[in-house]
Amino acid sequence: MTDDTSDPADKGTLRMIARRRRRAFVATLDPLAHRLAFKVIPSPLARRLQDVRTVALYMGLDDEAPAQRLAAQLVAMGKAVALPRVLDRLGSMDFLPWRPEDQLFPGLFGTSHPAPAGVPVVPDAIVAPLLGFDKAMNRLGQGGGYYDRAFARWPDALRIGLAWSVQEIDAVPADPWDLPLDMVMTEIALIEGDTTDEGA
Repeated sequence: MTDDTSDPADKGTLRMIARRRRRAFVATLDPLAHRLAFKVIPSPLARRLQDVRTVALYMGLDDEAPAQRLAAQLVAMGKAVALPRVLDRLGSMDFLPWRPEDQLFPGLFGTSHPAPAGVPVVPDAIVAPLLGFDKAMNRLGQGGGYYDRAFARWPDALRIGLAWSVQEIDAVPADPWDLPLDMVMTEIALIEGDTTDEGA
C-alpha cells in the first residue's frame, strides 16, 4: 500500500495483517533472544533522553514489545518512570508514577496500572506500543486513539515507538492530525526517519 488514504477499512485490514505477522514472529523467536530484547537502551536514544525527567512506558500485553524491560535502565539513569492509566472507553488516559517493584492494579481492556491514588505526571517522553510503523514514522495503533490523544495533549514529549522489527510496513495511512513518532526502537535497531542506528 503506497497511498495516504485513511479509510478505516484499510487500517482495519492492516491491523489484522500486522497482528498476524507479529504473533508469528514472536512465536518463532528464540526464547533467549526474547528475554534479552528491549533490556538495553541504545546510546543514540540515551543521548536523546539526557534532559528528560519522566518517561512513560507501558506494560506489554501478549506479543507486544515489552516496554517495561526498559524501566531498570531508565531508573539507573536517574529518570522517573510512569505507566498509562486508561480512564474511559473514549480514548482518555493519563500517566501515573511507577517503580519496577510497585504493585500493579487491573484496568480497562486487560491493562495494568499503578495505584489509582497516585498523582498523574507530565511525561517528557512517551514510549508507545504499536501494530505497525513506516519509514515516515507513522504509527498504526490498535484503533482506540489513546496514544494519539496523549501525543496531542503533550506535544512536546519525545514520541518513541517500541516494536519488533517485523512490524515495519511500507506505508501507514496517516490523517492530517496524526503526529508521527520521533523514532522507533526495535530489537535490532533504533530508527529515526530514514536513518538507522544499530541498537546495542
